[in-house]
Amino acid sequence: AILPAEAVEPEEALRRGRRAREAGVEAALGLAGVDDPGTLLRRYRVLAETGGDFPIHLRAPKARDERRQVVDSSILLGSLLCDGIGDSVEIDSNLGPERGLELLYNILQGAGARLSKAEFISCPGCGRTRFDLAAVAAAVKRELGHLKGLKIAVMGCVVNGPGEMADADFGYVGGAPGQVNLYVGKACVCKGIPSQEAIPALVGLIKAEGKWINKGVGRQPLT
Repeated sequence: AILPAEAVEPEEALRRGRRAREAGVEAALGLAGVDDPGTLLRRYRVLAETGGDFPIHLRAPKARDERRQVVDSSILLGSLLCDGIGDSVEIDSNLGPERGLELLYNILQGAGARLSKAEFISCPGCGRTRFDLAAVAAAVKRELGHLKGLKIAVMGCVVNGPGEMADADFGYVGGAPGQVNLYVGKACVCKGIPSQEAIPALVGLIKAEGKWINKGVGRQPLT
């Protein structure tokens, strides 16, 4: 069994973990009793530096209201997960089970720790943009938002778009006026598709790559 070894200070959490291990019980180090996310963030980083091979359990404490809960939990858990710290996570809140899980999934998604839904990347638009970027991005999201774990880029032009797509799995990029280029990773695989045919063509491309699932199938709840 893995039991929590929680304490206010990192040193005490480590001592508790060692005592548990000496008794033949594996423990995950954690911190409790501190509500300030900045203080907790610093203490968790100390715990990660000194905790050796112990797993670390991240817990975001309760906040005074929903808005504060979202902000504090995102700052604390998101920062630590982006640093590669944390083997398990928990949000201690009054949001209720569904809202709490939704918040946790979104933090994991944002930190790149667990991709439970599609992630969309878009440029801000400029004079080179070849289509109504906001409208097209919304249409792409409506059609593909149920796909789990994919990164999909919607970029306005071929000048900057491909370079800004970063590690997207698929890209929808404005080519000439009224035409769209489609990408798999950083490779342009379909060029000059008429705009009105581009989203169905992107769906077909995702299917051809074996990444498509039908809506309502294989989804994580609350995403």
